Amino acid sequence: MGDGELLARAVGGDRAALEELLAAQLDMVTTLCRRLCGQDADDAVQQSLIAIVRGLPRFDGRSRFSTWCYRVTTNACLDELRRRPRRPVPTDDEVLGVMVESRGSRLQDLTAERLDIDAALAELPWEFRAAVVLRDLCGLDYDEIGEVLAVPPGTVRSRIARGRRALSDLLGNPTEPEDV
Repeated sequence: MGDGELLARAVGGDRAALEELLAAQLDMVTTLCRRLCGQDADDAVQQSLIAIVRGLPRFDGRSRFSTWCYRVTTNACLDELRRRPRRPVPTDDEVLGVMVESRGSRLQDLTAERLDIDAALAELPWEFRAAVVLRDLCGLDYDEIGEVLAVPPGTVRSRIARGRRALSDLLGNPTEPEDV
């Protein structure tokens, strides 16, 4: 069954169709939320799925359903990041200590590397982080990212280039400035 039929059935109240539709988007939503929100990803995933369900009747089909879901998820992540200052932040040392004690050394290295990337992504300005994550982790093309972020494709290209350069610098691989 295609997205169109699933959408129609889900909007009509078919719970099985709604569950199938959400299941098809869950990996994307989880990945995007984890990379954009870090420690608040679980809350953002939940808010994204709720927003997708509530927004189904308003989905007009002008874009692909998956592109619309990226937009809804990105907005939910942005909302979650705005709420972040009001929440207590667990210490990274405690979280890392538990992870390191419970796993082998290769997993420790991978975990530390992932934490480095996540920390570097968290330092990027929102516009750059969203563009880089949508391109490099979610595989969207420039036009789709422009749709999701409501900016022209040229702005998307610029944000991705600047975000990648900043990310590289944050991860200890400084790049030479480009001659323009």
